Amino acid sequence: MERRETGGARPRGTRLPAVIAGLLAAGIALTGCGASGDGGSADRSAKEGRPTAPALPDGGTAHPEEGERRSPSPAPDYLSTFALDVDTASYGYARRALAEGRLPDPATVRPEEFVNSFRPDYERPADDGFGVTLDGARTGRDGWSLVRVGLATRGADRSGERPPAALTFVVDVSGSMDEPGRLDLVKESLALLVGELRDDDSIALVTFSSEAETRLPMTRVGEARNRIRDVVDSLATAASTNVEAGVRTGYDVAVEGHREGATNRVVLLSDALANTGSTEAETILARIEEERREYGITLFGVGVGSEFGDAFMEKLADKGDGQTTYVSDAAQARKVFVDQLPAHVELRARDARAQVAFDRRTVEQFRLIGYENREVADEDFRNDRVDGGEIGAGHTVTALYAVRTRPGATGTVATATVRWLDPATRAPRERSGTVATGALTADVWGGGHDSLQLTAIAAYFADVLRGGSLPGTPALGTLARHADAIAERSGSAVVRELAESVRRAESLRGLAPDPSEPGGPGEGELRSGDPYS
Repeated sequence: MERRETGGARPRGTRLPAVIAGLLAAGIALTGCGASGDGGSADRSAKEGRPTAPALPDGGTAHPEEGERRSPSPAPDYLSTFALDVDTASYGYARRALAEGRLPDPATVRPEEFVNSFRPDYERPADDGFGVTLDGARTGRDGWSLVRVGLATRGADRSGERPPAALTFVVDVSGSMDEPGRLDLVKESLALLVGELRDDDSIALVTFSSEAETRLPMTRVGEARNRIRDVVDSLATAASTNVEAGVRTGYDVAVEGHREGATNRVVLLSDALANTGSTEAETILARIEEERREYGITLFGVGVGSEFGDAFMEKLADKGDGQTTYVSDAAQARKVFVDQLPAHVELRARDARAQVAFDRRTVEQFRLIGYENREVADEDFRNDRVDGGEIGAGHTVTALYAVRTRPGATGTVATATVRWLDPATRAPRERSGTVATGALTADVWGGGHDSLQLTAIAAYFADVLRGGSLPGTPALGTLARHADAIAERSGSAVVRELAESVRRAESLRGLAPDPSEPGGPGEGELRSGDPYS
């Protein structure tokens, strides 16, 4: 795929299946930098052909070659359009690699997954759909700023009404899963989940090694909890890894047990190291494409293991209209299967996508950090035949831009619009927010900006790991110190883990802390209360 690092470069095609209900690892209270959602949020009718941005400027620039990372160039247009994404597997796997004393493969580093592993306290709507928040701050270099687009859905009421879940678990029991932290962690995770689901929810279980086997047809949880636990407890490893057989059988079982009005989902738990059968995501999912569209069954990939087929799992989830996460220990498994999955089976939006229109009177250049494989053609923003993200209750999605403003310019910087289909009626809806130059006057590393700082740390860290060159990127040691300061003020364990991961990366890259790096940690305070989930 051609990379788009020039601001607003128009993609050459559409990005098809995107994401469903997200599983976000942690959150931080939004304190804002100058302004938040400047201009507010507003519902508006969705009409085909309605203008979404200022008129496009004339001219353009050459696009960078695939894999090449360059500093942003003048934008050939001022639109940025992408499907929403709440994957977090890239960050989880990078943390695992660093903890084991090795740098992650740059190809597995996706900045949006680092950023979305933390959950800011954005404004949430009272209805389904999204709250829209925009903020930003200066980075202190040549007119560059960071502009953050934050989207959030209404949370789930665990004791309230929600559609039942029909979950088909497809479990890898191949020989590679025998390593500690793989099948044993999967079994522990499933046992935890069984205790969290409601009586009216349903579970099916398929295992695969060289072949696939249905161990449990779609079964109401109700009085079958002990029987389900017995099946999970009996899982043991066998021969090779035929992911193709597992996924195909899993979808067959999911279609056979499909429940109208329920959240129907296939959950793949694997190290994704396929070595038997088809090993290409496109081939594996080609046969079930029609069933996926007809029944609305989404795929959620949970990666495990020190060696993990990250790219393969991501392709499966993308083609299956789903998302991925990664767990390496019991604490992460509990967060995913106890704290998050049971609460997030209720959808708030289908086929969600965002379009950010930058004002060329104030903006000279811009670059979306990450989301390269979530691009949607600008003209397809209101084409509801193009798939977007499936977003669940209580989720946040963050997109971060590097923006260079024109010297002395004032006024609107960007307008962000999110479009989605109502999960019940499939009627299109939109909501927008804006940010102006007045919101970009503060220094991102100054006091009171912990939320935006944490987003910036995650994005800069990911970009360094993949060999990028974002304007104004601090040294890794400086990023670690900023994270330490936020962790100290908030008491957050997950931010401490981020600081430690950055420090390990610095050591592995052979970089010493740079005492001349400007911008020490700010003295800002978070809002009262625990800001982390």
